[in-house]
Order: sequence, then C-alpha cells, then structure tokens
Amino acid sequence: MEMPVEILTRSKMADRFRGFLPVVVDVETGGFEARKDALLEIAAVILEMDFQGNLQIKESYSKNIEPFPGSNIDDAALEFTGIDLYDPERMMEDEGEALREIFQPIRREVSDSGCTRAVMVAHNAHFDLGFVNAAIKRNQIKRSPFHPFSCFDTASLAGLAYGQTVLAKACQAAKIEFNNRDAHSALYDTVKTAELYCSIVNRWKELGGWPLAAAVEDSCEEDQP
Repeated sequence: MEMPVEILTRSKMADRFRGFLPVVVDVETGGFEARKDALLEIAAVILEMDFQGNLQIKESYSKNIEPFPGSNIDDAALEFTGIDLYDPERMMEDEGEALREIFQPIRREVSDSGCTRAVMVAHNAHFDLGFVNAAIKRNQIKRSPFHPFSCFDTASLAGLAYGQTVLAKACQAAKIEFNNRDAHSALYDTVKTAELYCSIVNRWKELGGWPLAAAVEDSCEEDQP
C-alpha cells in the first residue's frame, strides 16, 4: 500500500536526526558572557525535508531585542555587528516576549513533523545556545523547544566537509553566495548558516551517508498494525 505523502514526509524528518528537528539559529549580542551581556538580535530558520529526503529552508523569523535591565553592552560588540541601539527602525521587543514568539512556530513544526523536540544548528553553536539558554532562564520560560545542551555546529561540519571553519569562507567553498556587507545581521547569518547546513547534509546523502530507502522502509514497518 502506498504511504500518504504527508506521513512519508513527517517520518523522513523524524527518522533523520533521531527524532530531532534541526532549527538554525543566530544571535547578535553585547559581548561574550551569556549571563551578563545583552541579547540584541535573534533569528531562527526552520528546515523541512522534500520528497527526495533533501533538507531545505521552510520559514525564517527574526527579532530585535531590547537589552535586559542591567545588561552589559561592549562598544566593540556594537562596532563589530553594526547595530545601532538608538535606531528608531529597530523596533526592539521585550526579550521574553520575543523568545516566546520565536518558539511558537518551532514547537508547531516539531509537532507537525513528528519529531520529539528541536535541536539548535548554529555556527559555533555553543555560543548561541548559551545565550538562548541564559535568556530562557532569565525570563522563566518553562517550555524551551530546544534540547538544553545538544546542538549541531556548522563550524565543525564545514571544517570536515570543506576545510573551512569561518562562515563566509565555508559558504564560498560550498558555492553559496555570501555578502560580507550584510554579515553580522542575525537573519542574514542564520539564512547563510542554514544554506550551508543543508548543503552539507544533502551532499552526505548523495554520497550514500544516509540510506533514505531504509529509513522510509523502517517507518512503514512501524506503521503496520
């Protein structure tokens, strides 16, 4: 019996990463200390799997965040990111509300894809995960969609796949367009990180690293009464 397309799609994603849904994240911050320095921007890209088992971008979300009370912001960090805190077009949002709004579509996609939870994908991922976890604790958010410590680091993956660990150089090696003038915007960096991650995962599949047919067959067997 032919499997319904929507069930096939869900089972492929749920089987690919041990039940985790990869969600690409980037943060821009006021420094390097997650508990002390301000979280200034966050962006998230939700991925989906097509009928051939290839990853692709589905949706993206971003928020400009108001620094939490008493937070530190280094001038060097602002110079590096190019963020103008006094730009009226930034439309900053409360940190807790911004995170809750970002988390809603992630939770929805976890459920729709048949996954158990999200796993963060980021470039030098423990930096981003540390800031997100600190903000979650600070705002007493009880239901984070992300695994609290597991993550997929595209710096390590790109070092393996392309011999490059800097995002711009890794994208260049993967033949992904990268404009340095737009870099260090959370949304731009997240989209480019997502494209890089998809490129690595899809290339691995092409080389036979993930047996798609076996994964689908296993899913079909699990659905049998």
